Amino acid sequence: MYKNAYKDMLESFLTYLVVIKGLSKNTSHSYKTDIEKLFAFIESKELDSITKLKSNHISEFLAELNISGLNISSINRCIVSVKQFFKYLMLENIIKTDPTANLVSPRMKKNIPDVLSLEDIEKILNVPDLTKFEGLRDSAMLEVLYASGLRVTELVELKQVNINYDHGYLIVMGKGSKERIVPIGMTSIKKINDYLELSRPNLAKDKISDYLFITRRGTCFTRQGFWKLIKAYAKEAGILKNISPHTIRHSFATHLLERGADLRTIQLLLGHSDISTTQIYTHVENKRLREIHNKYHPRA
Repeated sequence: MYKNAYKDMLESFLTYLVVIKGLSKNTSHSYKTDIEKLFAFIESKELDSITKLKSNHISEFLAELNISGLNISSINRCIVSVKQFFKYLMLENIIKTDPTANLVSPRMKKNIPDVLSLEDIEKILNVPDLTKFEGLRDSAMLEVLYASGLRVTELVELKQVNINYDHGYLIVMGKGSKERIVPIGMTSIKKINDYLELSRPNLAKDKISDYLFITRRGTCFTRQGFWKLIKAYAKEAGILKNISPHTIRHSFATHLLERGADLRTIQLLLGHSDISTTQIYTHVENKRLREIHNKYHPRA
C-alpha cells in the first residue's frame, strides 16, 4: 500500500515544511491531504516508483481531481502542494527531473468576500448572554475578533501572555510562525478582563491552560467549534447570510478602509505577507474614490 511505501517520504516532507519553510501545522496538514491524493493516484496506475512519474501523469492526476468535482481553489491548492513536494524530492536527490516544472494553475475568479454591515456586526456582538459564563467568554471572543481581524486559528490559539493590557494590543503568531502586534483597543480589553475575572475560573475549574479562551472542559477551542458558535449567534441575531469567522475578518478590513485606512496598514494588521493578497479589498477604495469624484469634480 502507498501509505507504507511513501510514509517516511511524506513525513520527511512535512517536517521540512514546518521546520525549514516555517509553515503552520494546519497548512502542512493540507499539504499532507493533497499528497496522499497523489499517492492514491500512483497506486491506482500501478506505478512502482514515484521516480517514474512524468508530466502526463500529473496532468492525468489533475484531470481526475477536476472530474471528481473538486473546486478550482482546492485544485490550485493541490497543485501548489504537489509542486512543493517535487521540489523537495529534487532537493533531496530522490528524483532527477521535476514532472510539475511546466504545470500552470487554473485561473481563478477573484470573488469579493462577503462583508457584514456595522449594524449587523453590532447585532452579533450584542447577542451573547452576559449573565452566563459562556456568554461572557463568547462576548470577549467576538469583540476581539472584530477589533483585530484575526484568523480563527489565531483567535482560538491566543494565550494569556499574548495580551498587553496596559496598551491594548495582542502579540499574534500568524502564518509561517510570523509574529505581529495587533491593537484591539480598550473595549476589547475590558471584555477580556470581565471574562477572566467572572467567567474563566468557573470554566477552568481545577484545570490549568495557557490558552486565553477555553471551553467548559477547560480546553482550547477548535476552529470548527468557534465556527459553529458564530453561526449560531448570527442566526440568533437574525442575519440571513451564511457567515463564518472569516466574514468578521473581511468586515474588519472593509470597515477600516471605508473610514480611510490605507491598504498597507490593513496588510500589516491582517498579517498578509504580500500586498497583492490585501488588494482584494480595493473594491472598497474604488467605491470611495468614485464617491469623492462624483461629489467634488465640477464635471461629474
